[in-house]
Amino acid sequence: ARRRGQPPLVAGGGRLMPTREDYRRSWKPMLRGTGLGAVLGVLPGGGAMLGAFASYMVEKRIARHPERFGQGAIEGVAGPESANNAGAQTSFIPMLVLGLPSNAVMALMAGAMMIHGIVPGPQVIDERPELFWGLIVSMWIGNLLLLVLNLPLVGIWVRLLSVPYRLLYPSILLFCCIGVYSVNNSLFDVLLTVAFGLLGYLFIKLRCEPAPLLLGYLLGPLMEENLRRAMLLSRGDPTVFVTRPLSLTLLILCVLAVGLMLIPRVRATRHVAFSED
Repeated sequence: ARRRGQPPLVAGGGRLMPTREDYRRSWKPMLRGTGLGAVLGVLPGGGAMLGAFASYMVEKRIARHPERFGQGAIEGVAGPESANNAGAQTSFIPMLVLGLPSNAVMALMAGAMMIHGIVPGPQVIDERPELFWGLIVSMWIGNLLLLVLNLPLVGIWVRLLSVPYRLLYPSILLFCCIGVYSVNNSLFDVLLTVAFGLLGYLFIKLRCEPAPLLLGYLLGPLMEENLRRAMLLSRGDPTVFVTRPLSLTLLILCVLAVGLMLIPRVRATRHVAFSED
């Protein structure tokens, strides 16, 4: 039986609403995830997804007990979900301001607007203010509808977790192979998927983090392209990155971010090195 004042239970024994302790442990990851997702959501190439992975990596790095991640740590859920929600909202910015879709969903939305004779860009705010503000209001309404729909259906999602892993795992592999084959009707694509799956399994055994690999895979080509463009504009002078205020500020922020990521690791190493047996 549930005691008075406690959150209600759902199927599987879990609680529907977070407890006070859950709020205490998750409000900081929520703020960090929101900020990180809002920044990465503007970037092209699926910024919302990048924000979720980056938030999980940050929370795991700064956690006092990172071994809890993967075992139900609420920080590993609150941060990435906040980053994903923030990135989904800010991905509208480059499309509405510059006319550049930041991901596939925004590309479809831009195509739909062009079909109706609306050219995505800064002129939309002046020429079609009802469309612009309607999109903003739809974000709030959409989040409200997600809350209304997901709360009654949370029991169904929890029951999906009761599916035995021996049945769930081969089903996921089967659908992945079917999806890959259906793109080009090529068996080579399926074999390539299997090869990358084995490579991922090797990375897991070597305890490599998948998030940095994904970030590098998506952002690496963009960084190389813009680096070549900057070198052409500066006639091969690499000091252009430290002589311009904007680029210098971004470089300093990157160095500070790397330093913040390394501080917990250094502290843990010092604690082990100077601890007495």
